[in-house]
Formats: sequence, structure tokens, C-alpha cells
Amino acid sequence: MHFPWWYVPGVTAPMLIAVVAVVHVLISHYAVGGGLFLAVETSFAYRTGNRDYLAYLKRHARFFVLLTVVMGAITGVAIWWTIGLASPLATQVLIRTFVFAWATEYVFFVVEIASAFIFYYYWGRLPARVHTIIVWIYGLSAWASLVIISAITAFMLNPGEWVQPQHRDFWTAIFNPQSLPQIISRTGGALLLSSLYVYLHAAVVIKDAGLHALIESRSTRPALLGALLITLGGFLWNVYLPDSARAAMWAAPVLNVFMALLFAATGVVFLLLFFGPYRNPGMIRSPGFAACLFLFGITGFSTAEFIREAVRKPYVIYNVVLGNQVFATGDEAQRLKAEGYLEGGVWTKAFVRANYPGTLVDDPFGDVIDPQRLLKLPRRDRIVLGGLIFQYHCNDCHAIAEGYSPVGPLVQGWSPAMIRALVKDPDKTRFTMPPWWGTPEEADLLTEYLSSIAPMKPAGMAPGRGEPETAPEAEVQP
Repeated sequence: MHFPWWYVPGVTAPMLIAVVAVVHVLISHYAVGGGLFLAVETSFAYRTGNRDYLAYLKRHARFFVLLTVVMGAITGVAIWWTIGLASPLATQVLIRTFVFAWATEYVFFVVEIASAFIFYYYWGRLPARVHTIIVWIYGLSAWASLVIISAITAFMLNPGEWVQPQHRDFWTAIFNPQSLPQIISRTGGALLLSSLYVYLHAAVVIKDAGLHALIESRSTRPALLGALLITLGGFLWNVYLPDSARAAMWAAPVLNVFMALLFAATGVVFLLLFFGPYRNPGMIRSPGFAACLFLFGITGFSTAEFIREAVRKPYVIYNVVLGNQVFATGDEAQRLKAEGYLEGGVWTKAFVRANYPGTLVDDPFGDVIDPQRLLKLPRRDRIVLGGLIFQYHCNDCHAIAEGYSPVGPLVQGWSPAMIRALVKDPDKTRFTMPPWWGTPEEADLLTEYLSSIAPMKPAGMAPGRGEPETAPEAEVQP
């Protein structure tokens, strides 16, 4: 409520975060797993004196550095940019809670970048032992970053005892109930994804059958180990999932479809690995087979990320920050309900003061918005203010007329009385929605706005079915 709202038409700002985050996760996990792959395999190649394998590893390192360092850094910055705009309060809480963790992670990140460049650009100019130490520094630093980031993202899903004031310290936050499950599953994901990247890269660039067979045999067991760690981590993730998050997962039809897709993609990847390179070496030489395996892997991984993010609703940080940037506990929410949603927000109050000064009255502590005066405005102005409330209270999860979960079609055919009941108690209508934090007068404003964007009934329906009590007006945005 103390930050301006970032409006992204159709997609909504949180969904834009999801898109950027999934791309970054696919790259960053390869950065971890690929780093460990290069560390293990470079050590093996030096130890066995396999020059052909070393030549391939150098070629793979070029692809690895370009993808992980360049694209990983770009998408990492993009995540901070999008979350800072879309969820500023949650970002503030994460920064303040994990200052030491972020600082530590940034140190590991600098070490990663430096060691990655030294490993690649000083190839052939360093003694084998030093060169191997450098790549192991990279691999372990990357995995340490994964551990820290996994603990922070796990905190967002289940902070555990940290939600109690007496337990709010760094260590309670970092050792939350979801930390270990996500560290296990993400380590497994890094191993599996790195093998899939290696399979695809080798299938495209390697022509020598003997070298390809060596690469295939060396990468298959880490891939299977990764699949097992993902399964173990996923099981523990479900065990330590809050009850309401588990209920949200099974109550949402789209998440049920995604769960089915996740199980199907994971099963296909495991079977292809087992009956392919593990039981029948040589199959990965086909770029088509490698590409299919890769696509199934990233499909399952991306779907799992979407489910993990979606089950937190109505929270951004579970039991701490609601999706509409209001603290779940404390006196802020009750103050908004008593004094008014428009009055309680810095930017909403500034909008009303600039555009509707006649709705303000003098107060010993300054001017305040009079809710009764809001209802005396012309209907078009009431709809504008209702749209302003919608942006701050609802747009975190809902688009307007089309896009991600558009609210207009959801209330198509609803009477104003039905919409008013939804606005008054959204959390009772759907437990994954935050409570209403406004005055009754502001509920009327939001009701008028939602009625104005509800589309007319579809053509061809029987007379009297789906007709709204008032005809919708053109969309009005503050």
C-alpha cells in the first residue's frame, strides 16, 4: 500500500515474474549442474590423459560460459527488476530478513564469475592441477549459491516458526521447514538438467562414436541420481507443505492439469533415461532423441516451478505478506478497513487528492477522504476510483477483461448484489483470495467497477440467461 502499483496489461505483473523466473531457473540450474559436470569430468580427463575428451570439455565450456554467465546474469537482474516493481513489500521483507544471506550469495556469485572466466580463458595456460582446482571452485561456489537461494525461496512458501515475533531471526528463517526439501530437489534438478544439456550439445557437435559413448556413459548416472533426488525432495516438499497450500493445489483445476503434466513429463524422462542411454547406449547420438529428452525435462521442471509459485496464494510470502502488498498480521489491515483502503495507501491517497479534492475533509492531522463523499461522485468517477481499488487490491492475481485470470469474464452475468457479496467477503467465497480491506463505501465503488467491465451474455443464449442488471460501460482505467 505504500508503493505505486505496476500495471502490466493482460499478463499481470506476477505472471511476468513467473515467466522470467522459469527462464532463469532453467539457466541457473544448468550453471550449478554444469559446473559440477565440468569439475568432475575435467578431473577425469586430466587423470586419464584423454586429450579428445579435454578438447570436447573446452568446447562445452565455451557454450556453458556464454549461456550461464551471460544469460544467467541478464535473467537474474530481470528477476530483481520485476519483483521489485510487482511485489515491493515482499521484496523489502526478503532483503531485510536475509541481508547476510544475500551478501554471502553475492560473494559466491563473484567467485563463480571469476573462476568461470579463468577456467575457460586460461585453458592450456595453467597446470592441470591448478586448472582442476579452479573449476572445482566454480562448481562448489555455484552449488553454495543454490543452497542459499533455495532456502530463501523455501521461506516464501513456509516460513515456519518465523511468523511468530519471538522467533523472527535469521537462522529461524534460513532453516525453515521447506529448506532441506528444496535444496535436495534443486540439487537433483541441477544434475538432471546439466545431463540433458550435455546430451543435446554432444549430439549436435560430436561426430566420433567412441567419444560420444564416453560422454553418454559419464552423464547418465548423474542424470538418474538427479531424478531420484528430485523425487525425494518432491516427497519432502509435499510433507512440509502448509495445509492451505496443499488445499489450494488440489482445488485449482489448472494446477491439477499441471500436476498431471509434471508426473507425465518426469515419468517420460526417467523411462527414456533408463531404457535409452542406461540400458541401450548410443541412442543419445540422435539429435532428435536428445532434443525430445531435453524438452520433456524442461517441461517437467518448468511445470514444477509454476506449481511451487502458485500454491502460496493468497500470499507472496506465506502468512507474512498478502498478494495485494498488505501484511497478513499486524494492525495495518484493520486500519485500512476502518479508515479506508484509498486513505491508507500513499499513492491511492495522492490520486484522490489530485483528482477528487472535494472528497477530502479537514482533520486535526491533515485532510482525510470522506467515504460518503465518494459515493456522491458521478458514476463515471466512481468507476474510475473502483478501478483504482481493483489495481491495488485485485490486480496481483487478476487481469481486467482478458489475459491471466481476467475478472470481467469471471463475473459475467452476475448481478450487482452477487458481485457486492464477493467483494465484501472474497476470502469466504474462495479461500485463496485475500480478505477485503476497505470500507463498505469502497466496496460499492469496486462493485460498480466490476459491473462495468463484465461482458454482456454471449449471443445465442436463451432469453433472460446471463443478463446483468445494468449494461456494462466502456472500460475506464485510473
